Amino acid sequence: MSENSAPDRVVATEAATELLTKLTELHGGLMMHQSGGCCDGSAPMCYPVGEYRIGQRDVLVGELDLPDPLPTVRVWINGDQFELWKHTQLILDVVPGRGAGFSLEAPEGVRFLSRSRAFSDDENTALAADPPRTGADLAV
Repeated sequence: MSENSAPDRVVATEAATELLTKLTELHGGLMMHQSGGCCDGSAPMCYPVGEYRIGQRDVLVGELDLPDPLPTVRVWINGDQFELWKHTQLILDVVPGRGAGFSLEAPEGVRFLSRSRAFSDDENTALAADPPRTGADLAV
């Protein structure tokens, strides 16, 4: 992070980037939604673009770059849940085993997992000056 720029709100491990690359090659453009509970726990869920309806209050946490020419992967979270997590960087990772739900990685024998780290005071200050966009902002 440079002195005047905000850190990324979401990053991906090498394993997660490799899996997203494979899934994009199989299914086309992807998006992620950080689930807030219910039947799929609090797992990040991966869907083809357009297969999960983004709400006006959902927050775009960030975009993950894949190798060219593949499209970036937008990562979303529910607005209420974002308020609880906004002080942490989401680290998208992959672990062995099947998760619950309908996420695209299920047939691969692995599941996405969110890890996190708390932002420093300086990072939180930079992030406050650069608020994330919502589904309403992007008219999705």
